[in-house]
Amino acid sequence: MKEIAQFKETILKNYPRCSEKDTFQFSCHRHVKCFNRCCADVNIFLTPYDILRLRKHLGVSSQKFLDDYTLIPIDRNQKYPVVLLKMSDAPGKPCPFVKEDEGCTVYENRPWACRMYPVGLASPKDDDSAAEGKFYFILREPDCEGFNEKKEWTIGEWIEDQGIEEYSELGEGFKEIILHERMQDDKPLDPKKMEMFFMVCYNIDSFRRFVFESRFLQMFEVDEFMLEQIKTDDVELMKFGFEWLKFSLFSEQTMKIRPDVLEAKKRELRAAQ
Repeated sequence: MKEIAQFKETILKNYPRCSEKDTFQFSCHRHVKCFNRCCADVNIFLTPYDILRLRKHLGVSSQKFLDDYTLIPIDRNQKYPVVLLKMSDAPGKPCPFVKEDEGCTVYENRPWACRMYPVGLASPKDDDSAAEGKFYFILREPDCEGFNEKKEWTIGEWIEDQGIEEYSELGEGFKEIILHERMQDDKPLDPKKMEMFFMVCYNIDSFRRFVFESRFLQMFEVDEFMLEQIKTDDVELMKFGFEWLKFSLFSEQTMKIRPDVLEAKKRELRAAQ
């Protein structure tokens, strides 16, 4: 985690700041000499939506995906759980989804970080409150031959071409959680809240069981239309989960407690006085 903070500091100090109208020259294809080289021994942080797309592409449960393809780094200063894509044990530690001749085998469902490269996005403010503070930058790896290609893009064109907008839109709910003012405190989440955060954000199958097989629906009112959506739609369940985290982590009134449950709690408090 310290390395990430140092990298961010380097970007903020040394990298030219770009807008969507700025241009760069780049192309990646199987005929460049470095093809697949950047897809090895690299830290790729996975967002909740990344995991939804990848596990669906592979046809596996969210738990199996987490077990087989991810690492969960532990840092005592870590404020919330993060998930990294696990590189394979082959020489050079290549991405498990990359084949030497074929390239990326999950290309249409590749993570946000892979889609963005070589464009980066940064913000001087940790709270991300000022949109005008955000800027793009170009990450020029010294061994990348793609910058010698003649194809020219604006950053806005790159974002559209790589299908980044959908990932960014569906990442907003996650950003609201991790950039919440309560998450900016020095104190990390307690173990139970860490576990809840992890389940909602990364293990969608477990979260669905939590909603439908625990006492959750006896405690909270959820309209029938929403219930039908989250039974089968992972994206809608993910969005619902972010609202639940606002309630469970930050005590925001994003969930409606059933009146009978609320009244029983009031009686319990009166009896305790």
